[in-house]
Amino acid sequence: MLHGSHLDPPNRFLAQRREADLEHVAWDEEYLVERTDRRIEYFDDESQSIVSENDSPDIPFRYSANPYRGCAHACPYCYARNTHEYLGLNAGLDFETKIFVKRRAPALLREFLARRSWIPEPITFSGVTDCYQPAEREFRLTRGCLEVARECRQPIGIVTKNALVVRDLDILQALAAQTLVHVNLSITTLDAELARVMEPRTSIPAARLRAIRELSAAGIPVRVLVAPIIPGLNDHEAAEILQAAREAGAGDARYVLLRLPLTVAPVFAEWLARTQPRKAAKIEGLIRQTRGGELNQTDWSQRMVGSGELADQIRNMFSIFRAKYGYGDLPKLSRELFRPPTDRNGQLRLF
Repeated sequence: MLHGSHLDPPNRFLAQRREADLEHVAWDEEYLVERTDRRIEYFDDESQSIVSENDSPDIPFRYSANPYRGCAHACPYCYARNTHEYLGLNAGLDFETKIFVKRRAPALLREFLARRSWIPEPITFSGVTDCYQPAEREFRLTRGCLEVARECRQPIGIVTKNALVVRDLDILQALAAQTLVHVNLSITTLDAELARVMEPRTSIPAARLRAIRELSAAGIPVRVLVAPIIPGLNDHEAAEILQAAREAGAGDARYVLLRLPLTVAPVFAEWLARTQPRKAAKIEGLIRQTRGGELNQTDWSQRMVGSGELADQIRNMFSIFRAKYGYGDLPKLSRELFRPPTDRNGQLRLF
């Protein structure tokens, strides 16, 4: 099984850590492969809420919902990897093989929307981990949440890099007819071989472009996200991705520069050295050029776009090609149509 990480990095919250002593088994290739070739496990998540709120000035949404914790897509660069440490696990192999499933996600969303204090605002699915990751084929929690949103006319956004999103074309089309949905599809490369090692269990680039084409043909507003841009690895593809996505029907385009917070950095560094040995030193050097000599920046004004001459070049390049290919802003989502869900007895609220 392909994995983005071959590490079990120490959990920063745990006082004790284990170090693998592999010197005495260095000859045993079968055993060494087994250590990193792990099957995906699913665990029930007993969360009592589904919607999270943030006030970060560089995040374009206030509310988000995540039916899953962890992500089998296994992207080594994923900024959310360190969230698994809050569960007593690690940001490496645990994040991509131990997936927590919020089986009550649709019911929890319904309960949230029924709050009398709720003033309708867009809710974005996949604020942390991808709501259309492989688990969704089995558990269908995202679809269940979309059904609740359709019933309540709740505006939503979706962020994914999986073409599975087109499975729910019927619900998305109904939402789009009332200006209640945006779909953001991430395309980081058009190179299928690079995508396979960089995003092991996501849809291939051609499938993502096909998804943009099908969604836009159905009248669903689509934004392409070139996220992340990794200097020295995929930055040269940005213009080509913008052209291909625009031809497929995307109406807007945005990017995010590679972020490597906390324990994500060693996971990415291990992947880079293992899969891109000839380029690794150059890529790391270019990343540092966009991050003030470090691998990451946490300032609100810099963490998404970086700083320095190279970061400015990437920003200007993206702006030029975004304009060249005729991208604009997606229509503003409607809030006026919202209606709270019925209670368990089927009774509507009077006020």
